[in-house]
Amino acid sequence: MQNVPKAASPAANDVFITRTVNFPRELVFRIWTDPQHLPQWFAPNGCSIHFEQLDIRPGGRFHSCVHTPDGKDCWCVGEYLEIVSPEKIVYDIAIADEAGNRRTSAQAGMDPEWPDETLVTITFHAPDTGRTEITIHQAAPADIARRTGAYPSWLQMLDRMEAALRD
Repeated sequence: MQNVPKAASPAANDVFITRTVNFPRELVFRIWTDPQHLPQWFAPNGCSIHFEQLDIRPGGRFHSCVHTPDGKDCWCVGEYLEIVSPEKIVYDIAIADEAGNRRTSAQAGMDPEWPDETLVTITFHAPDTGRTEITIHQAAPADIARRTGAYPSWLQMLDRMEAALRD
């Protein structure tokens, strides 16, 4: 299995997505860290997410499954490494099976070039009152993320997050 260093430097070809939303930073941060809200939007369009475990705190772990419309399940495990309210969330995420055992991309039937584990950093900036700039940095090659659907999945999840904030 590949290991991603916990303090990996951003690579120029990593996934970087920035979006500004018309909601206060504290509210946006809360929807990312509230176990009641996260499952409502944290999956791409047409998919749903189920958390076997969700402990949103530094050192807390998660075990989740994204259910796709075609019946394929995508299981992951990870650990929250840093949470600074309302500024930043850092976690690692690894491909897993239903029991929570780590798997390689190839073992999971995914593109074998996709990293088995990645580091995700989400930052929340308040450029002005009532607006939040969200930046997602995933330590994974952007070209592979576009090819596998990971990149557009982030965009769809951000759309769903905004819709959930409006509700």
